[in-house]
Amino acid sequence: VEGEAMRKRFTANVSHELRTPLTTICGYAEMIEKGMVKPGDIPAFNGIILKESKRMLTLVEDILRLSKLDEGFPRGARDKVALDEVARSVCESLQPQAREKEVSLHFEGEAVFVTGDRTLLDELCMNLIDNAIKYNQPGGQVNVSTASRDGRVILTVADTGIGIAPEHQAHIFERFYRSDKSRSKATGGTGLGLSIVKHAAEYHKATISLDSMPATGTTISVSFPAQRA
Repeated sequence: VEGEAMRKRFTANVSHELRTPLTTICGYAEMIEKGMVKPGDIPAFNGIILKESKRMLTLVEDILRLSKLDEGFPRGARDKVALDEVARSVCESLQPQAREKEVSLHFEGEAVFVTGDRTLLDELCMNLIDNAIKYNQPGGQVNVSTASRDGRVILTVADTGIGIAPEHQAHIFERFYRSDKSRSKATGGTGLGLSIVKHAAEYHKATISLDSMPATGTTISVSFPAQRA
């Protein structure tokens, strides 16, 4: 019964999230088709259509990832993965977004290894760091680090962003949960990124800890079993 209720809730959320960009795309495209737009305004309208299309594509991709994770994907051999290299690579790829947001993004860490799936670890890092940039503020910072401690490998993403109110902290890893819906819409978030992080952590038998204060910032740490020789 609970599983069926969750499925219906998820389907309703997906329908709602897809309807919004689709309505925008159809509306602007119809105005262009009917000649209701001045020629000089067409590039701007096309830009909105492209933005909403990308938003919808990102949502569909996230839904597919979660679907695969629900099925136990990925299956097969687990590899020795240098988590510091994954985190460093993600930081490098997200530098343009950080500069656009006027956020300083830094990585510092020792060489650490975990046993798992590199693609999934890349998605975990990508979602955590991307969120830390999105929900930051001009002049803010995002510091990413890796360390080895007591037989565990720790990935930490700390930001000086808007923070998360205490009443929301227990729910942020739930699908489609947004502590600030208006801000999430503005940043283009799908509400699924942290759910992917949760699934990826569970797949690697890792635990997640959260420390956050509104208007101060958020620190999320993921603790993995160290890779065994």
